[in-house]
Amino acid sequence: MNDPSAGSADELVEEVDRAGTVLRVVTRAQMRAERLRHRSVFIVVVNDDGQLLVHRRALTKDVWPGGWDICVGGVAEVGEQWLMAAERELSEELGITGYDMTLLGTGAYEDLEVKLVAACYLMCCNGPFSFADGEIIEAHWVEPTDLMQWLQAKEFLPDSLALLLPRLGNFRAVIA
Repeated sequence: MNDPSAGSADELVEEVDRAGTVLRVVTRAQMRAERLRHRSVFIVVVNDDGQLLVHRRALTKDVWPGGWDICVGGVAEVGEQWLMAAERELSEELGITGYDMTLLGTGAYEDLEVKLVAACYLMCCNGPFSFADGEIIEAHWVEPTDLMQWLQAKEFLPDSLALLLPRLGNFRAVIA
């Protein structure tokens, strides 16, 4: 975990219950090793043409390295409000600031790799983007009609699919 895109092993994060109530503060390394539930933010990015930004994660990520994702985001810092965490992640991962976001809701997710509670957002931005922190190694705009083909052809992160796809519906209507 020497690469910054994987997150610092000694970074502090909040362990939370399924409702998002903070139980204690632990290191990121402990959270990953013990698969502790934590807070995260997910931000779906669409452009003015209604295309969805999908990206491939760095091979150095501490969970699902090299996987494809339909959103940007990450682990919330200790005491960080949802919106502030989303704004920070947009700045770190896409190099953008100052965009309005629509809260799609919050939800819990759990599988053999992770347990989390996430706030899910939608925003409209045409770019340009800067992937300076190294967390994203490839990105593409995808037409809504082509999304299913992308999902079937590549390995996408299950947490964002589970929490975001049901909330997106017709995302063109959300940004109109």
